[in-house]
Amino acid sequence: MFWRGWNLALTALVAGTAMPASAQDKAAVDPVVPPPAAIVADGLPPIAQSLVADTRPYLEYRTAAFVGWHPVDRSMLVATRFGNVAQLHRVAMPGAARRQVTFEEEPIFKGSWSPDGSTLLIEKDSGGNEVAQIYALDSGRLMLLTNGKSRHVLGPWSDDGHFVAYGSNMRTGVYNDIYVMDPRDPGSARMVLSTDSGGWAAIDFAPNGRDLLVFNYISATDSQLHIINVETGAITQVTRDATPVAYGKLLFAPDGRLWVSSDKDSDVQRLGVLDTETGVFTPVIDGGRWDISDFDISRDGKTIAYVVNEAGFSQLYLHDIATGTSRQVTGLPVGEIGSGIKFARWGDLGFTAYSNQSPGDAYSLDPATLKVTRWTESETGGLDPALNVNPELVEIRSFDGEPISGLLYRPDPGRHPGKRPLIMSIHGGPEGQATAGFLGRTNYLINELGIAMFFPNVRGSTGFGKRFVSLDNGPFRREDAVRDIGAFLDRLGRFPTLDPRHFGITGGSYGGYMCYASAIRYGRRFNAANCIVAISNFVTFLENTEEYRRDLRRIEYGDERVPALRAKLEEISPLTQVDRLKLPLFVVTGANDPRVPASEADQIIDAVRSRGGSAWHLLARNEGHGFRRKENADYLFWATLAFWQKHLLEAQPGAAD
Repeated sequence: MFWRGWNLALTALVAGTAMPASAQDKAAVDPVVPPPAAIVADGLPPIAQSLVADTRPYLEYRTAAFVGWHPVDRSMLVATRFGNVAQLHRVAMPGAARRQVTFEEEPIFKGSWSPDGSTLLIEKDSGGNEVAQIYALDSGRLMLLTNGKSRHVLGPWSDDGHFVAYGSNMRTGVYNDIYVMDPRDPGSARMVLSTDSGGWAAIDFAPNGRDLLVFNYISATDSQLHIINVETGAITQVTRDATPVAYGKLLFAPDGRLWVSSDKDSDVQRLGVLDTETGVFTPVIDGGRWDISDFDISRDGKTIAYVVNEAGFSQLYLHDIATGTSRQVTGLPVGEIGSGIKFARWGDLGFTAYSNQSPGDAYSLDPATLKVTRWTESETGGLDPALNVNPELVEIRSFDGEPISGLLYRPDPGRHPGKRPLIMSIHGGPEGQATAGFLGRTNYLINELGIAMFFPNVRGSTGFGKRFVSLDNGPFRREDAVRDIGAFLDRLGRFPTLDPRHFGITGGSYGGYMCYASAIRYGRRFNAANCIVAISNFVTFLENTEEYRRDLRRIEYGDERVPALRAKLEEISPLTQVDRLKLPLFVVTGANDPRVPASEADQIIDAVRSRGGSAWHLLARNEGHGFRRKENADYLFWATLAFWQKHLLEAQPGAAD
C-alpha cells in the first residue's frame, strides 16, 4: 500500500526518529532527492527517493482549462501542462489530441484570438513576478508587443479586430493606464485614459468598435464604470452610486445593451441591464441567496449562459432573453465551473468544469439541446478519480451567531477506520472562497494517509454576499475571522470520525496570515502550522507590497499611515505575538512575490528561531505568489508530507482547550 511505503520512507528521513535496524539499513542506502536548482531548503530534512515512487501517481495528473474558441476552424484553445509548466494547446474537436502552440519556459494561461482568427495574443510574466508582457504568436515564436519592463494586462478586442485594449503602468510605474493598439502595428499603441490608482482595467468594446468600457476596482464591494470613446478620447462616467456597489462581469450584447452582474440594491450579485446614459441598473436574473458569478451572451443576442455559486458549488443555466425563462444544465461534475465561459460564433458554449472526481477539463454545451460534450479527458497518473471523495458542506454558527460554512473531505472509513487526523486549509484573498474543485496532490493525504481536509469560508470570504465579505474589514474586526476558526474547531472536534488531538493548520497569502494567527490563538488545539506566502506583519506588508496594490489593500486591512490603525495593525500581527507561536512551523516563500514579499517570511522565521522555536523554510527563487512549476510543486509536496508526518501523524497528543 502507498501508506506503508510512504511511512517507512519518511520515518527514515526525519531526524531524531527511532527506527529498527532493518529500517536504518534501508535508510542508509535510500538515495535522497536533491532540491530543484531554484529551491533553497533551509532547515528541512532530506527527502528520500523512495517517497517519489510512492507518491508519483498523485503528482502526474493534468488539467485542461478552456481559454477560448478559434473563430474560423472551430477549434478550442486550452491551457494544459505536458512538461514543467502549463502552455496553450489547440483541440480540433471533442476527444482530439491537444496540439501544443506555445513552447515557453514560463507558464502561459492566457491567450486571445483576433475576431478573424489571424492573430493570437499571449500574456506572460517572468518567474512569477506578475510584470506581464503582451506578445503575438508568430510561427512558434512570441513577438513582443509591449516595452518588456512595465506591467501589462491584456484586455478585449474590438469586434472588427482593429484594436485590442490593455492596461499598463509604463507612464508612472504604478498606476494602470488604459491603452489601445493595432497588434499588427505595435507602434500604433496610444493611451486613452490616464489614471491615479491600480484598480483600472479594460473590459469590453461596444459593437460600434469605438466605445470601450473600463472598470475601476476600489474594493471587493465598490467599483465604478466609465466608457471611453477611443476615437475622440471623450470619457463618460456611467455609474454614480451613492453607496458602494460591486460590479462583477460586464459585457455588451450585440444590440449594444450593457449586461452586468451587480449587487446594486441587493446583498448578492444579480444579472441585469445597465443603462449607460443614466446608470440605472435593471435586474433580470436573480440567483436567490447566491451570487451569479459568471455569464456570457450568445453572438445572436438571444441567449445568456450564467453560473450561480451555491456555497462553492457551481450551477450552470441558460436564459432565453425573449421569453425570460431559464433552463438548468445537468450532466456536469458536481463541483466548480471555472471563470471565463464563452459562446462561439456558431452557438456552442465553452467552459471548464472541475470536481474532486474530475481533474478539470474543457467542455462544450449545445444551447438548443442542452447536450454537454467533454472535449478533453485529463490524465490522473493512472488513478481512478472516481475513488476520490467529494466534499460535504459543513454549516455552523460562529461565536457571535454569524452563519459560516466550509467544505469537509473525509477519508473512506472502510480503508481508514476510527478517528482521523485533520488539516484545516484556509484560502487567500481575503476576498476568496473555498470551492468544490479538484484537490490534486492533496488526495494522497486523504486516500492513502487517511487525513481529513477541511476548507473553511470564514467571514470576509466572497460568494456569501456583500455584507458577509465586509465583516472582517479593517484591523478592529480582523480577528473575528480568526475566532471563526475557533468555532470550526469546536464543531469539528465533536465529529466522531475526527481526532481533535491531531489537527494541523495551513493556508496561503491572507490564508497564511490566518495560519499564523490561528496557530497563535489556538496553539493547544493544533499540532503544527504550514504557512505559505504569508503576511506576518500587516504594517511591513503594506509598506512593501507592490505600490500599485497598496491603496487597494489599505481599504481591506486598514491604512498603516494613520497612527491608530497602525497601532492596531501591529497589535494583531503574528510577528508582534511571536512569543505565543509555539507550534512547529513550515514557511513557504516565492522570492519574486510582488504581493507578499519574501521579507514577510524572513522576519518571522528569524523571530521564531531566535526564541528557540522550530521553523522550516522553503524558498523558490523562480516563483512568485505560489508555485507554478511542477518540479518545485512536487518538491514542496514531499517536504510538506515530511512535515506532517513528523509533527501531525507522529506527534504526541496535545490537550484541547
